[in-house]
Amino acid sequence: MRSRPRHVSVWMNEAEYKHLKKQAALAGMGIDPFIRSLVAGTKLRARPPDQYAALLRELSAIGNNINQIAYWANARRSVRESEIADAAALARRAWELVKHGL
Repeated sequence: MRSRPRHVSVWMNEAEYKHLKKQAALAGMGIDPFIRSLVAGTKLRARPPDQYAALLRELSAIGNNINQIAYWANARRSVRESEIADAAALARRAWELVKHGL
């Protein structure tokens, strides 16, 4: 037996249907769950861009690099210029992802 025993039909013109499909796709949902979410009053947001995963990896790498620099700086009481340059390069890469990808 179906968990949702009621069926509702809505007639739309082509422009309305295309708009509905586009909005559902932006939310990362199918049409049925999208409409049910709207009816339930859920605030829907666009699905995050695919570049988010790359950005999170870059930010994680920056955090790891900074932690390593801090560890060695505390242990040796100094930091090599190349270590600082590596961290700066990772930060620039993350900035580029944010600026151009999102």
